[in-house]
Amino acid sequence: MSKLFEPLTLKDVTMRNRIAVSPMCQYSSNDGMPNDWHFVHLGSRAVGGAGLVVVEATAVSPDGRISPADSGIYTDDHVEPFARITGFMEQHGAVSGIQLAHAGRKASVHKPWEGDDSISESQGGWETIAPSAIAFGENITKVPRQMSIEDIKRVQSDFVASTKRALAAGFRFLEIHFAHGYLAHEFYSPLSNQREDEYGGCFENRIRFLMETFTAVRNVWPENLPLAARLSVTDWIDGGVTVEESIELVRRLKDAGLDMLDVSHGFVTPGVDAVPWSPGMMLPHAERIGREAEIATTTSWLITEPEQAEEAVSSGQVDMVMLARELLRDPYWPYHAAKALRDDVAKDILPVQYARAVQ
Repeated sequence: MSKLFEPLTLKDVTMRNRIAVSPMCQYSSNDGMPNDWHFVHLGSRAVGGAGLVVVEATAVSPDGRISPADSGIYTDDHVEPFARITGFMEQHGAVSGIQLAHAGRKASVHKPWEGDDSISESQGGWETIAPSAIAFGENITKVPRQMSIEDIKRVQSDFVASTKRALAAGFRFLEIHFAHGYLAHEFYSPLSNQREDEYGGCFENRIRFLMETFTAVRNVWPENLPLAARLSVTDWIDGGVTVEESIELVRRLKDAGLDMLDVSHGFVTPGVDAVPWSPGMMLPHAERIGREAEIATTTSWLITEPEQAEEAVSSGQVDMVMLARELLRDPYWPYHAAKALRDDVAKDILPVQYARAVQ
């Protein structure tokens, strides 16, 4: 059997293979509610054979949404429609995961296909919050309000409440979004955090929000279920986050109960030209961090070919691969990958309704 199709066990959860659906924003919710679009989008990828399917960045509060159409889990009413989706995914062999997030200063914007720019409060937007009162820039021009200590505690309480709802909805894999220029990353990066209190300045202070939030979530997420974090490990720019300090942060998160790191990068500031866009560009960083922090890792970013994914897993660069756009193009990528790798598991991936016709 190809290493890509070997099971992966984290805590008491076993994924049937090492292919995960990366969380991808659909901008298709009303007041955060999942609907038929999400049921089909996520369910089809479970039917397609992925071992883990992770719901898109899901806001822990209304003001934490990127856009008014973002997914959310900030009320108890969100639990039942998510439970319908998790039940279907688990029925078809995929572990159900969700990514909890707060967009910070990158909140209150239009959908990408409607401009991806700031929405004023008169247009239905809302006041945004961030570590410092600094706008993201480019088309996101809204200046956020600098968070008070009370704001920080409120958001952390929102993460805790949303974690409890995720558990009630049947999710068995939880990822906290510490990346891509959203709130937690804004605290971590000196490019967006210019505070002068205990949450800004030195490394110890800039990671305080992340560590406190993670610990609060870990305290209510069952110990037997895996807890992951997606982290931008580099900002690709002088004065920003570095891989070296990210390794130290990951070590501390592991000591606090982190089970897997989802290695990502950047997007805390616009206009960065140094990103080395290339196939599997984050794999070397994931391999280094996994080795030096001694933690299970996964990553995405231009992983598209079966042979590439197999090499990444079999060589030990990562424990699992996250696929995004490639699984939008082909929900049955796991089946086609098994066929390409000449793995006998191909005959067992598709549900019987499909397999009898295509084998």
